[in-house]
Amino acid sequence: MAKKKDKHEGGDHCAFCGRGQEEVDLLISAGEVAICSDCARMAYEYAKEALNPGEDHIRTNGKIVGESKLYKPAEIKAFLDEYVIGQEEAKRFLAVAVYNHYKRINLKNDLIEKSNILMVGPTGTGKTLLARTIAKMLNVPFAIVDATVLTEAGYVGEDVESILTRLLQDADYDVSKAEKGIVFIDEIDKIARKSDNPSITRDVSGEGVQQALLKILEGSLVNVPPQGGRKHPEQRMITVNTENILFICGGAFEGIDRHIAQRLNTQVIGYGARKKHETIDTDNLIQYVAPQDLRAYGLIPEIIGRLPVLCHLDPLDRPTLLAILTRPKNALVKQYEELFALDGIKLKIKPEVLEFIVDTSIQYKLGARGLRSICEAIMTDAMFDAPTSHKKSLTITLDYAKEKIDKFAGKMIGLE
Repeated sequence: MAKKKDKHEGGDHCAFCGRGQEEVDLLISAGEVAICSDCARMAYEYAKEALNPGEDHIRTNGKIVGESKLYKPAEIKAFLDEYVIGQEEAKRFLAVAVYNHYKRINLKNDLIEKSNILMVGPTGTGKTLLARTIAKMLNVPFAIVDATVLTEAGYVGEDVESILTRLLQDADYDVSKAEKGIVFIDEIDKIARKSDNPSITRDVSGEGVQQALLKILEGSLVNVPPQGGRKHPEQRMITVNTENILFICGGAFEGIDRHIAQRLNTQVIGYGARKKHETIDTDNLIQYVAPQDLRAYGLIPEIIGRLPVLCHLDPLDRPTLLAILTRPKNALVKQYEELFALDGIKLKIKPEVLEFIVDTSIQYKLGARGLRSICEAIMTDAMFDAPTSHKKSLTITLDYAKEKIDKFAGKMIGLE
């Protein structure tokens, strides 16, 4: 029986908060027990969160609409060419591996094993962009995970299972879609084994994480906490089968060129040795990377075996960086032109300014990722004034760009 608040009546009180009938809007009685409207509302919210984890507490934009589509390798590479400049060999490797993976899923062929991918290349060469672009084309859930925050279970940091939590969030908690998604594990070189020498301390963020990754990479049933690892120990687990999840790992592997050079024996002195190795490009040794180099760097053999597709990304040269600024569909120059166009201003950037931006990125070894930082340093003042300006056009000159870069150079490269 529900009773409205009445200041002239009393006696009943909420069994949870203890407030009387005159202190609440509504008191719901059931025999000798009553609950107020406020406590009932809180109980409803708690029950809804406990029984439907993730439905309202963590909600994504549900961007994965419809079914995924299988594309042929040539079609995948053609799509990548629209967004990624250069890296022809890496794009071919990825296109074939992705096609074989989803062909295996669609045909439900258990004879074909999963082909996870490992990309090795300097920072800013497009590893993350390649993985994200493929996921966008295939219309499958996609999650980016930084391996540096992962630790062994029981230690401060994130459990390996949190990788699948992020994939579930991107799939809007549709487990069937998440089980066909793509996970990009970045900075995997940072979990390399710290030392070959035995130690009394555990390598909880190195070899320990590699061991924890094994079952997920290979394919198994994993109980995933929908709201994260250790913050909600009472939550119900979601079981995810990782057998059809494609894992793409990437890392800069700084210093691996020394292991490659040692394996290729490029330091051998003598006419015969010089002739044998005269075709080796010592300026780009990363192109000769092999599984044994990864093992020497600190990846355990089990991890290497579960990443059978190994490809490299070449350092970006000047023409490639210049093309990145203008050619892709989402090129930086096109983005800034669109931003100014929204304020009714036509932006023009002189060719010598683009060359200056590229030269600055090369000078400080920032790669493609650094191009945006440089552009932001040049454009910030102009974008600040644009909404209140009455100008219809804006031309960025070389002198203007140099002035802005000189002003922000210290902060940009961390010298201040």
